[in-house]
Amino acid sequence: MQRLRASGAIIAGKTNLDEFGMGSHSLNSHFGPVQQENGVSAGGSSGGSALAVGTGQCWAALGTDTGGSVRLPAAYTGTVGFKPSYGLLSRWGVVAYANSLDTVGILSSSVSAAKTIFSTLNAHDSKDPTSLTPSSHHKIAALSSRRRNSPLRVGVPLEYNPTTLSPTIRTSWLSALNHLQTHHSATLHPVTLPTTPLALSAYYILAPAEASSNLAKYDGVRYGTRSAGSDAANGVLFSKTRAQGFGAEVRRRILLGAYSLSSEAIENYFLLAQRVRRLVQRDFDRVFAVGNVLHGDDGGKGDADAKEQEEGVDVIVCPTAPSLPPTVEEVQRQSAVEGYVNDVFTVPASLAGLPACSVPWEVEGRTTGIQVMGQFGDDELVLDVASLLEKST
Repeated sequence: MQRLRASGAIIAGKTNLDEFGMGSHSLNSHFGPVQQENGVSAGGSSGGSALAVGTGQCWAALGTDTGGSVRLPAAYTGTVGFKPSYGLLSRWGVVAYANSLDTVGILSSSVSAAKTIFSTLNAHDSKDPTSLTPSSHHKIAALSSRRRNSPLRVGVPLEYNPTTLSPTIRTSWLSALNHLQTHHSATLHPVTLPTTPLALSAYYILAPAEASSNLAKYDGVRYGTRSAGSDAANGVLFSKTRAQGFGAEVRRRILLGAYSLSSEAIENYFLLAQRVRRLVQRDFDRVFAVGNVLHGDDGGKGDADAKEQEEGVDVIVCPTAPSLPPTVEEVQRQSAVEGYVNDVFTVPASLAGLPACSVPWEVEGRTTGIQVMGQFGDDELVLDVASLLEKST
């Protein structure tokens, strides 16, 4: 906020969201649900920020993106949602949900506005232990001067086209790809990210596990509310306080996380999910034309990968969500697991810490979200490609 104010921004207020950022539809808030006038879900968890931008209440807004919580609301409200590379924007002041995934994101009415805010906030912050060091920022800045493919090489991930994909979403995706190919001379290249089908399951093990640890401090002694009377239930201290102080979804994820970290489950769940996460990162590194700047001088690509690097892609373009936004009534009839499926296209970039931007795309009279993903630190290129898509609408 200090950087925004110093640049002349006016902070209008706070927006509603899912409790602790846990949710895909902004219905899990202590202050009541976030709803669009047409009864359609605003997405989550940063649905209040997206709706404030979408209804013209502000020029832009900040949100947090752990597994898609900025990009999904953007797709559902017809706004731009940008998740920068992990560690670029300071998280100082943000209540942690999952430390290794949480990213401050930007919601705006245009890509140019997102660029302006990103350039203002993109700096090292010594108060944030996850903030990238100045030397890492210098490496990332040098990335923009590295060789770029001409014409633009766009990756089309085969795993993002399941049979369950909404026909309208598929039509929108094809239309966006055709636009880049026809009007901007981009070349399209099928790519495979074989670990993608496992990414969602891994995320919903890792994120709750980290949440279980992060939220342990809300015991009513140091933080949070405190229930009246005795706090013990069945011999468990603080159980009453934590049951009353957290909403249903937060309690569910804390319990999931606590089990994943238990001695009998950590090998089969948490550690296995960490291995899947590493494979997801390697999948992305393999298909991009440039390596990850944090993986050494060669960007994580050895001599054996030189040919593959030359044939790699600059960005990946895919849908932001697998279906059109559901109504709030439809969401309320869904099980918890059905609600988690909405994050299937946004979670992989979060696990890998990559920049990703959702831009509105109109097809058949409906507005959908198209997601542009890039290599770590390639945030400027992601925004540039998103701008190409935005101009057509």
